[in-house]
Amino acid sequence: MRGTTMNEVERPYDGCGKCLLGVRRLSRVKAATTSPERQREDVLTAAAAVGGHIIDWADDWEVSGATDPMTRPKLGPWLRDERGKYDGLVAAAVDRLGRNVVDCLNTGYKMRDEGKLLVSYGHEGVWNLDDPNDENRFTMEAWGAQMELRAIQRRNRDATKKIRAAGRPKGKPSYGFRYVRTVPNGRVERVELHPHAAEVLRTVASRILADPENVSPSSEAARLNRLGELAPVDHLAVMYGKPAAGRPWYPTSLRNMLLSEAAMGYLVHQGKPVIDRSGKPVRLCEGLWNRTTHNALKEILCARDTPFRGRKSNRSYLLTEVAVCGQCHNRLFTQTSADAPPRYACTVRNKGWRNAQHCRPAPNMRVANLDALVEAWFLEKFGHGAIMETVYDAGNGVADRIAEVEASRKRLRSDREAGLYDAPDDAQWYRERYSELSHELRELENEPQRPPGMVQRPTGETVADRWTNAPDVQARKEILLDFCVRVTVYPASAPVRWVPGLLHGPDRDPQQHGDRTPKR
Repeated sequence: MRGTTMNEVERPYDGCGKCLLGVRRLSRVKAATTSPERQREDVLTAAAAVGGHIIDWADDWEVSGATDPMTRPKLGPWLRDERGKYDGLVAAAVDRLGRNVVDCLNTGYKMRDEGKLLVSYGHEGVWNLDDPNDENRFTMEAWGAQMELRAIQRRNRDATKKIRAAGRPKGKPSYGFRYVRTVPNGRVERVELHPHAAEVLRTVASRILADPENVSPSSEAARLNRLGELAPVDHLAVMYGKPAAGRPWYPTSLRNMLLSEAAMGYLVHQGKPVIDRSGKPVRLCEGLWNRTTHNALKEILCARDTPFRGRKSNRSYLLTEVAVCGQCHNRLFTQTSADAPPRYACTVRNKGWRNAQHCRPAPNMRVANLDALVEAWFLEKFGHGAIMETVYDAGNGVADRIAEVEASRKRLRSDREAGLYDAPDDAQWYRERYSELSHELRELENEPQRPPGMVQRPTGETVADRWTNAPDVQARKEILLDFCVRVTVYPASAPVRWVPGLLHGPDRDPQQHGDRTPKR
């Protein structure tokens, strides 16, 4: 029956009693693989051999055989009766159902108990699990698939240990790095920084270090989403020639990347650097930053015991955190309706706020009009000014090397206290390494140091340039917040409708307006 055409074996559900679901699975999909086509031909042949036809395909690509069929992305919904009617399953082999004896038997018994057909290529007819011979054969094929899976897992573990002991990476590169191979799909020859991804992560780190009170992983994740930067998973997919799925940046994953020691170019296993025979971390390549910067990020990102009160990144209007009411001095909100343009308005008296009891008439002004007025005033006043950025300077590197040596000594002490160097030979190695590190530390402490800290440097652009190049309203709002701009709006009956200014001095209320200082 090989060579059966699609028109003969593939057609919609018709209630004939042999409307089968084609099951295909592959752990790794590569450009050169022909497995999907071969599985398709085998499934069509097996379906035709029992007089059935394929109504749909449950294709689980990049899905391990160890995954329970009930939880597989494509097959799972069918087994949970979430996709519609079908009369059974047909697979190219038992191991396409799964590589676990229990999972295969559960799937087979589910088909039997529900009166559905179970077919696989290479087995004559439909599997009858009520027949001891068929049941034993099905179990043996599932057991063989499981034994093959265990052998693959053992080989992978052994290979991983050997590669790690040799100081070479295995698996996926961390965001900001890329693998260089001289032969496609060959061994990794070296690791290097990815030009664009490294700059993205360095920019995030510098923004957080420069303004930890107002910039957080949450606000940076929102900023990267607005800019359309590929999330790490999509970035990795594109690097390997696969399409991006449009996944967003998440604050937790961004924070973990900033705190990971892999960002310093180290080979990391289970969250910790791999140590070589000299007691130092294995370095794969130049890091995104050094130990001093890592410690600074760690101090900032791990020290927040109170909820972050930074900038909101989901406000789509320019002045929602900038404009205040001239009557009650509360922030203005935006009013929108289907039959009128959006307005900035003071609505707190209607909400029953005690400090706004006498706010009448409450001011309001069209969003487009006030935005245009504020933009013209801001660019006229500050547009020609040169922008100075605040960046973190790690110093002359001596402090970073001291931190590296101290971290290595601390690691050795922790391992010794855990009982890893109790054997006589190991104890002698520990003393030698610890002595070498202590001697290196004393020499470094005698060298002149330029301490790390925040410095300002010119960016080469003006305020008007940054305003013009801002990708969206939120980016422009952040510029206004950096300059601590406050716009006071008055009712239409007042002599002046609006007054721009800067938030400085004792009049500044950090609870209401945030603790921001101009960095320009």
